[in-house]
Amino acid sequence: MSVFERMPFGSTEFAENPEPRCPCLLLLDTSHSMSGSPIAQLNQGIQAFKDELATDALAMKRVEIAVVTFGPVATLNDFQTPDHFYPTELTTSGDTPLGEAIETGLNLLRQRKDAYKANAISYYRPWVFLITDGAPTDDWHRAAELVKDGEKNGAFSFFPIAVKGADVSILKQLSVREPIRLDGLKFRELFSWLSSSLSRVSQSQMGTKVALPPPSGWAEV
Repeated sequence: MSVFERMPFGSTEFAENPEPRCPCLLLLDTSHSMSGSPIAQLNQGIQAFKDELATDALAMKRVEIAVVTFGPVATLNDFQTPDHFYPTELTTSGDTPLGEAIETGLNLLRQRKDAYKANAISYYRPWVFLITDGAPTDDWHRAAELVKDGEKNGAFSFFPIAVKGADVSILKQLSVREPIRLDGLKFRELFSWLSSSLSRVSQSQMGTKVALPPPSGWAEV
């Protein structure tokens, strides 16, 4: 039997909302170097992300957001649809345990996918967005292997976003995709693009490729 065939639901949330899910994991750098304007702009961007998704009725049912911060590593939000996603005000502290954050986030994602399968919920290929302005202060090599294996197996798509000060050379080794450099502190524009892109994906047929808007307005050229 296919995991996507209908069967009795074991979870109230899936019984009430059996729509396919479009999971998005945010891995956010909240180390000391993000203090001041960067963390303030990031907070505003995440709030705008929720608000824009709320204008799309289908995305509200299908998109799910989880947030893992690092500095130190903490899971602020497990996967939730936008109507149940209440962004926690981010504050800065500590160093940049990027490797641990990636492993924690991917484990959270794996658990969520297991829940989808157990409840016969289909899902789009998950997106993982890493946003950082520094260099890892822990061992990131295992995390890099997990990212590359996940991409190779179609488990998720991983997008590294480099804020000014980020070690781009390490980000290149972490991901199969070229890191995208954020233009200044245009987090709001980044999350507006992300909400628009997720809305497009959530409205598409399962398994079809979706043409996404270019990262103009927030990425360095």
